[in-house]
Amino acid sequence: MSWAEKKRSPPPSPITSLPEDVVVDILARVPVCDYPRVSLVSKRFRSLVSRSSLGCTEHCLYVVLRNRDDRVNRLFTLRRRKDNGNSNRRLVLIPGRPDMPPEGSFVAVGSRLYVFDGMTSSAFFIDCTSHTVQHLPKMPAPMSDTAADVIGGRIYVIGFISSKSEAMVVFDTETQTWVTKPERCEMYLSGGLAVMACKMYARGFEDSFVYDPKESKWETDEVLDSKDWENACVVDDVLYFYDYIDDELRAYDPEHKCWGVVKGLDDFLAEMRRVGCHLARTVSYAGKLVLFFHRQEIICCAEISLERRKGRQIWGKDVDQWCDHALIAGYFIITKSLDVVL
Repeated sequence: MSWAEKKRSPPPSPITSLPEDVVVDILARVPVCDYPRVSLVSKRFRSLVSRSSLGCTEHCLYVVLRNRDDRVNRLFTLRRRKDNGNSNRRLVLIPGRPDMPPEGSFVAVGSRLYVFDGMTSSAFFIDCTSHTVQHLPKMPAPMSDTAADVIGGRIYVIGFISSKSEAMVVFDTETQTWVTKPERCEMYLSGGLAVMACKMYARGFEDSFVYDPKESKWETDEVLDSKDWENACVVDDVLYFYDYIDDELRAYDPEHKCWGVVKGLDDFLAEMRRVGCHLARTVSYAGKLVLFFHRQEIICCAEISLERRKGRQIWGKDVDQWCDHALIAGYFIITKSLDVVL
């Protein structure tokens, strides 16, 4: 190398030349949600982060938002920031990632976020430790209006394969392969899916159904169907959804086949009603329930701890509202929210 080339070459970064045990010790002090940015330092850092060799876990909330102006779905993550000494949160766009499919379905499995675009049969996952994308084998058949959930490492994707026929395909996350051909379903999905006690619950246009993967059998659930549940989530094998008609947070216990109302939230729900919040979406997040809702043209949310008491009562407590500042402002619709474990 000539003297001029040596002069132009930047000096090696001290941090990239550190011993591996020192780098691991440094990374152990960095919040896990910042790993994607740390992975940009070098390939070496990306390798250390992707191997998850630090033995620590952290829950991170990812949200797919649709911009009502251009109708494009994009991926955001919930980040904490400090403003005038106070800690609050905001939704931050994940840069450089492909747009989420407009009619796609999304599932979180560990640190990976799986994306299925039924219209094009394409599939990929995002490694949330580094925000890198890995393409997967194409779906067995094109499907529209898909929804997906996971049981025991297998992702079940349901959608229409024709205008009058709905089917299900299964993807194995361990072998990274599709393990079934389209199997016809005896129901028409309308309100999404939920998994409780290794069974899948689905809301159809006319009935609610339960699918047992061990028996490959669908059955109706009349008690579950007595409520118009949608935008629901599951915490500790109990299904929750916000009933905007009766202004209640409702809970369904599949073991006892009964509906209940989450108590202790009167003040919080009254405040939601006062500021004009109606439609809301729930998501399970680190063992708690997070409720996303719109207030005029901004997205807000609240984190609620849940407690089971005698008589199968469920109480909400320690409501942490994140509405002092907007999580994000603009014309956005919440398409999906997911709890990713890093």
